Amino acid sequence: MSVGTPATAWAIHAGVGLMTLGAVSTLPAIWERAAAQRLVAAEAQPTDDAPIAADADEGYCSAELKKVLRRVAQSCGLVSEGGGRGCQPLEAKSVATLSGSDFNALFAPLSQRAGILQFEQDSDVLDTDDQALLDKLFSDQRGASWFFVVGRSSPEGSEVYNRDLSQRRGGAVLAHLQKTFEDPDLDKEVGLLWLGEEFAQLDDEFCGWQRSGGADCSPRELNRSAFVAWIDCRL
Repeated sequence: MSVGTPATAWAIHAGVGLMTLGAVSTLPAIWERAAAQRLVAAEAQPTDDAPIAADADEGYCSAELKKVLRRVAQSCGLVSEGGGRGCQPLEAKSVATLSGSDFNALFAPLSQRAGILQFEQDSDVLDTDDQALLDKLFSDQRGASWFFVVGRSSPEGSEVYNRDLSQRRGGAVLAHLQKTFEDPDLDKEVGLLWLGEEFAQLDDEFCGWQRSGGADCSPRELNRSAFVAWIDCRL
């Protein structure tokens, strides 16, 4: 079929190109809108802990912990119909609906199961100690359903910078797991939450937890980190 004059053909190609560019430029907005819709749906979930996934309900599964897990799992697409990841930066205080100290206290019963991966200042690179601890903890699934990753940063720098840094730290954990483990269910297991410096800073009582980063421990060092743990709660 003829496309007419060269000018007509050019116009057709230009139109197709603009349509393609427009579609590509709108995809991030679509993904972000989908994540926001999932978060709204999570917030609307009843708090009666009706089971939607997971096989067990361990003793540490308080109602507040389940609420946090449910909202992270749904906003990340971990338990949505059809699956697929869609994590976007989430407002931590809104997701947790708790004070920072109360949020941290949720995980106290997991002290023997969880770990803290300590990064160098301004870094999102997992060193060999970080990788070894992460591999150990992820391999010890024990039938659990959710691998929770909470990225943090210490207070140096701006809030915006530290929010992005904690997101990159969580992303580094996920990237390592994807590269290291041939787990077909990994995208339905790993829930990410990044807190920056703004919420739930760890204090030195967490120095006794499993952690990478050597013997030195202070709140600043603790919060240059990602908290990781398998959690099995009936959501």
